[in-house]
Amino acid sequence: MRALFRPIFIGLIVLRYGLDGLMLDSLRRPGLSLLGRILATGRRLDAPRGQRLREALERLGPIFVKFGQMLSTRRDLIPADVADELARLQDRVPPFPGEESVRLIEKALGRPISAVFRDFEVTPVASASIAQVHFGVLHDGREVAVKVLRPGMLAVIDDDLALMRTLAGWVERLWADGKRLKPREVVAEFDKYLHDELDLVREAANAAQLRRNMQGLDLVLVPEMIWDLCTPTVMVMERMKGVPISQMARLREAGVDIKKLARDGVTIFFTQVFRDGFFHADMHPGNIQVSLAPETFGRYIALDFGIIGTLTEVDKDYLAQNFIAFFHRDYKRVAELHIESGWVPAATRVDELEAAVRTVCEPYFDRPLKEISLGQVLMRLFQISRRFNVEIQPQLVLLQKTLLNVEGLGRDLDPDLDLWSTAKPFLERWMHEQVGWRGLLHRLKREAPRYAKLLPELPRLVHRNLERADGAIHRDLLAILAEQRRTNRILSAVVWMGLGFLLGLFVARLLLQLHESGAL
Repeated sequence: MRALFRPIFIGLIVLRYGLDGLMLDSLRRPGLSLLGRILATGRRLDAPRGQRLREALERLGPIFVKFGQMLSTRRDLIPADVADELARLQDRVPPFPGEESVRLIEKALGRPISAVFRDFEVTPVASASIAQVHFGVLHDGREVAVKVLRPGMLAVIDDDLALMRTLAGWVERLWADGKRLKPREVVAEFDKYLHDELDLVREAANAAQLRRNMQGLDLVLVPEMIWDLCTPTVMVMERMKGVPISQMARLREAGVDIKKLARDGVTIFFTQVFRDGFFHADMHPGNIQVSLAPETFGRYIALDFGIIGTLTEVDKDYLAQNFIAFFHRDYKRVAELHIESGWVPAATRVDELEAAVRTVCEPYFDRPLKEISLGQVLMRLFQISRRFNVEIQPQLVLLQKTLLNVEGLGRDLDPDLDLWSTAKPFLERWMHEQVGWRGLLHRLKREAPRYAKLLPELPRLVHRNLERADGAIHRDLLAILAEQRRTNRILSAVVWMGLGFLLGLFVARLLLQLHESGAL
């Protein structure tokens, strides 16, 4: 029955918030545009379109809220006013009963709750669209946080995703901007992110990798995973105690250096991106706290590792060359890189793309450094690239979205934050590692274990190859000699035949002369 009532409910919400008008007014067919205005008759649609879309997604439930959050990161695809409104979506979803959490935990771990925890708080401390969190204490005294997936999420998600795919197909066929916005690809991207978040073992692995990467930095704390108690639906981790970074007054009262906190946030982000290529991609204030414990005072606390961004060596090389060209105002090289990478059609005119890039970047060089936003530069590049049919890579969009979050957070903490000068050491080191001698040495060092294994075997490998080469040469020589002997036999036969023919002619002539002279 849900398969029948769910589409009806969605249709009612679409009509209630005037989303039908947003689509029909943009359709290619005038008759359908008129239909949109007729359907909107009698409804109060005074609120901006972005607000109406956000409120509709909230009414449709957790999956659509999550979709709106993901869509808000694709500023290369949707108008800025809609993206700004969708960015306001919060993971403030009514919790499900704590008794249901207990049942799910016992089912996942295969033990009674009392056998796992000495104390367990049935009332959740946080509730999101995908999961909720409880506090507890293990029998060995360790305080932990327990994350539990909402019950029945997979069936709900699969049903709603099926509807989203259908709607995306209609949007692409009927909406004027449908093909450019690529709704089916957006839904597929959302499907991937959502199913990744549904696997809490994957999230725990992300946290473990990030914790390992950040150990030597002493600027951020990542909770330790209790692996014996982690399953795809339940994740148990070290409980982190801190103050949400949004509570600025409380942090100042505790004596936290707010300006240093802003610089540290930028340092953490650029270290994750440019050194590790593995970065926390959901760094909104709800996922960030600050420790007030004496031994870790003023350090960041990172939470929620469901969305992690990664960069390949190819991504890093592309970004490094773009940054080098950007710093030198070599906009032609930026345009060439877009074409060489295959992001734009090969027939694109370099001079036109160069002019578009110059239009975006040049105004920033005349501003004070503290007023320059790397995130805004990337966002404007993505927007202006639409006319050139640029295929924006999802991992770089995720990087741009996270960079915007970090810049916004840093400047909320310190309005005078100079992002460029803070990030410059990392950018320079990264570029040297990618394209300079340091990069060559780094790659040689990375390949050293492989070389170390091959070097002792090198004499034997050389000898084997020489034997193979000698054998091949010997076989080739034998073949050549055989061919030469065959050729010699043919030549000898030809020579003897020629000699026989000449001898026959000589004998015939001699006999003819003897006959004419009367000797015969």
